[in-house]
Amino acid sequence: MLSQNEKYNKFMNEFSSSLYQLKTDIPFSDYIFLCVGSDKIIGDSYGPLVGQKLKEAFKNRYNNISVYGTLEEPISAVNLEKTVSDIYKRYQHPCMIVIDSALGSQDKIGSILVSNTKMQCGKGAGKKMILVGDISIKGVVAKDYKIPRYNFSTLQNTSLGGIIKLADMTASRNL
Repeated sequence: MLSQNEKYNKFMNEFSSSLYQLKTDIPFSDYIFLCVGSDKIIGDSYGPLVGQKLKEAFKNRYNNISVYGTLEEPISAVNLEKTVSDIYKRYQHPCMIVIDSALGSQDKIGSILVSNTKMQCGKGAGKKMILVGDISIKGVVAKDYKIPRYNFSTLQNTSLGGIIKLADMTASRNL
């Protein structure tokens, strides 16, 4: 089992590598962190917690980095499509980094998974939402039982302390 330090180093290496590997003919105009989730369900609060922390860390520091999805203004199934549409209208060629809670195997809980693929948010709870993003960051918050109603119950009963640790690791000042 990896220590918190090893998990953090693994995440940072994967995130840096994902950014480096993005191949585009046109340079990105902006970097958008789209932090998906709701504070109404503890296990789903990872995205908005990360968004809150990133918004504070980036405040007045960078002109080409924006954060969508915080505790005050969450992005969820209700407004995800509209938000993504608005982002593509507002920014010429954005790199969208999508951050959301995920369910996984027992040994992956507490891990942060990064990939250069679009993310389908809400999948673990049985929601069919759009595929979105250039890079996806998933914080594995609980076990995936492969049954939406069990998964929903699991998300409702996830430890807030574990979610906060993952959010802190993801939004570290080292980003």
